[in-house]
Amino acid sequence: MSRPSADAADADDPARRPGTGRAVAVLVLAALAALIPLLGPSAALDGTGEAAAPGVGGIALLRGVLFAALCVPLGELFVLRLARLLPGAPPERPRSWAAFANAAGFAAALVLASVVATGNLVPHRLGEIDPGGLYDSRDGRLALLEVNAFLAAALCSRSRRPAAQVWPLSAVVVAEALRAHPVTEQSPLTGSGLTLVHLTCAALWVGGLLHALRTLRRWQGDAAGAALLGLYARVAAVLLAALTATGVCSALRRMPAATILDQLTTTAYGRTLLAKVVLVAAVAVLALRARIRLRRAADPLTAYAPARAEVTALGAVIAVSGLLTALPLPIRWS
Repeated sequence: MSRPSADAADADDPARRPGTGRAVAVLVLAALAALIPLLGPSAALDGTGEAAAPGVGGIALLRGVLFAALCVPLGELFVLRLARLLPGAPPERPRSWAAFANAAGFAAALVLASVVATGNLVPHRLGEIDPGGLYDSRDGRLALLEVNAFLAAALCSRSRRPAAQVWPLSAVVVAEALRAHPVTEQSPLTGSGLTLVHLTCAALWVGGLLHALRTLRRWQGDAAGAALLGLYARVAAVLLAALTATGVCSALRRMPAATILDQLTTTAYGRTLLAKVVLVAAVAVLALRARIRLRRAADPLTAYAPARAEVTALGAVIAVSGLLTALPLPIRWS
């Protein structure tokens, strides 16, 4: 991990290919993140006596891709708005990844919709998929909404008004919040509201930090970069507080306080939630370190390195979150 100034120096050296190295690193990290939902179910379910739905690893991976696809464009729009608040900021902006992210989200949502169309079973043949049946169930209609919303967001991202993609992406967030809490659940609207806030804050935090660091690299050490990172850090502190509050409330709804300690170690959902809490705690430490450097270091851009590590850890959090949505819910003991 190096600062933007070091990257600029590397770019002038023909013997080095920092772009290739970063691409390889991204591919390796993506492969490692994919292993979490693919291999995680067996570890989480071991010894619990619980049974997972067929294809839980693939479903968890698709959910992780869908969550990541939400983070990238929403984070871009968020940081672009912050950058406009900075007087004298360079006009250069990094190339948008929104179109690619929306395309990935569309593909993930389409496959997930095909699973819903076969009665939440993994289809083995195209003939097993009943697209028309999606209109007959609440989950099916929500799945269709997500597919169409990602398609609309992809089109908006390539239009003259890319900011318009915020509306279809917001529809995806709402659909995910409703999907996570069926009407048979106790006070489902409360749960959906908590998930709505939680998912929105997570998308802005993760995607915003990623685009802020890409913007800093583009600005090549300009003083406005430190100002942008500082502005993002102030907003991110509020996002983290909201994430923590909604996460705790959601966990207590799934696992009441009297049983949570037991279920954190004896259920697949609890174990995965515990792993997510540990990862988020590590992210918070990295974020605090970056903020301290930003305020106290002679060169505020030294905060770039821990912030990059924070993005990497947040990628693992997204993968674990995808796994969490695919595992069986814990029994609510009264």
